Amino acid sequence: MPEVNYGQHLADTVLDNLKHQHDWTELQVLTHSPTSPDPLMRPMVSGLPPRRLYVHPDDQVAMVKSSALPDGKIFDIPEVEWVLPTHISEKWTLKAFAAVFDSLPTQLSTHPERPKRIVLATIHDDSTIVYYLMHDGIVKPRQN
Repeated sequence: MPEVNYGQHLADTVLDNLKHQHDWTELQVLTHSPTSPDPLMRPMVSGLPPRRLYVHPDDQVAMVKSSALPDGKIFDIPEVEWVLPTHISEKWTLKAFAAVFDSLPTQLSTHPERPKRIVLATIHDDSTIVYYLMHDGIVKPRQN
């Protein structure tokens, strides 16, 4: 199977799983960056999870102080996530993962920067999909 079709098949499989099993919305398979004509390293899925997947440790304290509700819950707005579909049999290197991060569009903010994490979707031969958060660089662990 050619790489383009194989990558597209993996992305379509992950998109269907996120939509029907995990309630993500605004899903799309992207082959090119929305902010430039450059192609992505391989097709990726972009979408909005039903709740925030990750809060950086540096943001946790500020979030608790500024957004704590009377019932003790934290105000939680989901963010658009990038998902890299892979198959368990693929051999990935740090260089290849770095190329994926390099190909992502910059986030629109006061200081444009590329996303600091992606969701790695690994499809197994039995059609099970396992999701991992993958960070670009070193992230200090959460404090308990």
